[in-house]
Amino acid sequence: MASYRIAAPDEYLAITGMGVKSVKITKAAWVWPFQRCVRFSVQPHDYAMNLQAMTKEKLQFLLPVVFTIGPDVNQRGANTRRFAGDIDPHAGASSEGAPVDEYRREDQGDALMKYAMLLADSSNSGKGADSHQFVENIIKGIIEGETRVLVSSMTMEEIFTEREVFKRRIFRNIQTELDQFGCKIYNANVKELKDAPNSIYFESLSRKAHEGATNQARIDVAEAQLRGNVGEAKRKGEQEREIAKIHAETAVQKTERDIERASAEAVLATRKTELNRDVEIARIAATRRTEAQDEELKREVQIKRAAAEMERLRATDVVKATIARESQQQAADAKAYEIEAEARANYEKQKQDAEAAAYKTVQEASAWSEAAIKRAEADRQARIKEAEGLAAMADAYARLGQAFGGPAGLLQYMMIEKGTYVELAKANAEAIRGLQPKISVWNTGAEAGAAAADGTGHPSNIATMRNIYQMLPPLMTTINEQTGITLPEWQFGRLANQMSQAERNEEQPNGKP
Repeated sequence: MASYRIAAPDEYLAITGMGVKSVKITKAAWVWPFQRCVRFSVQPHDYAMNLQAMTKEKLQFLLPVVFTIGPDVNQRGANTRRFAGDIDPHAGASSEGAPVDEYRREDQGDALMKYAMLLADSSNSGKGADSHQFVENIIKGIIEGETRVLVSSMTMEEIFTEREVFKRRIFRNIQTELDQFGCKIYNANVKELKDAPNSIYFESLSRKAHEGATNQARIDVAEAQLRGNVGEAKRKGEQEREIAKIHAETAVQKTERDIERASAEAVLATRKTELNRDVEIARIAATRRTEAQDEELKREVQIKRAAAEMERLRATDVVKATIARESQQQAADAKAYEIEAEARANYEKQKQDAEAAAYKTVQEASAWSEAAIKRAEADRQARIKEAEGLAAMADAYARLGQAFGGPAGLLQYMMIEKGTYVELAKANAEAIRGLQPKISVWNTGAEAGAAAADGTGHPSNIATMRNIYQMLPPLMTTINEQTGITLPEWQFGRLANQMSQAERNEEQPNGKP
């Protein structure tokens, strides 16, 4: 009995029998009597192996590989072709001996037909694990054989340096063999090579590479530290120089900007004063105009209201209004004149008050503006004069310094002019006042002998003064080193002349040589 069969998304139907010349591969079809239908899966499977191979140099190693292989669902008769070696024995031949006719292959280049004819029934007929193991043994045998053949023709160096080429060659060789069964390699993963049992080849290479990388890293670190220290010192010096330069330029520019800002602030204050004055005048004028227009409109409203009232009275009571018109005319005219006169008087009074207030405001704003301008101008002139005075004083001090031979001479002059030396002397005198010191002088050497020869046992006054004068040069040198003050040369000269004259008087008593 006929039945309609449908395959799952990952399955195909292989139909043989009546009406089918070879094998019919489809997803859904009617299965008629005297026909057989087999379902087969096209899901790919992973095949992981740990191959032990030997290179051209007779080096053994372990090659872990994982291949994902399944039926090729994309080759559905696209590669149907005739083969020159497949000659129909019933066909004739040409005079040159070439075949004149060829017959088609039974699978017609369809990968699924090949798989269905060779492997599908073994893997999907329900025979258990043995049937699936049969397919797995075929595929693993192809992978192992082609990989070992390829590895035996290459050296270990070629396998390492040409990893991608090695992978492509394995892929190509195995795919060529799998084409016979209608299978396709969907993915091939060649993992890292490992040492075979009783072999330490890769371990030695790894240790060698690790030690070399470690030593090179230490050398690189030392060189980097050297360049870093030198570069850091150089950059730090350049940074300090640039910072000092920028600070100096910033100080100059800040002074210039302060001057410009002061001038701009003065101009801005003046302009603000003028604008505030104009705005206030315009506001007051607008207010007064609004009040005047309001009064005018009120007056017109009163007039129109009176006219409307008159019309109403005339419409409601024409006869009565006519009789009373003469008597009320005078009263109405008088009242209207009174209202008009009062409105005109109020209007004139408000107008005069507004003009007086506006004039007063204008005068006050003008006076305040003039005062602000004068204060700003006076402040600016004072600052200019102060700056000119400081510049003139600095110029005068510079000339005095040149006249006195440098800053030290100028300092001495200013200390003399301001009485600094006198103040110092007074301070010293106040410090030692009332101390009553006792001074003893001992002389040795030639001076002691001269004192003994004199018979008094006391040194002469001239010798004592000479000793004191000899102490002055080192004392003045010490004062100069500590305070920067140098005693004028004329004082040294006068002391030297007086000392020489005293010595001559001592050597020539009573004026005798």
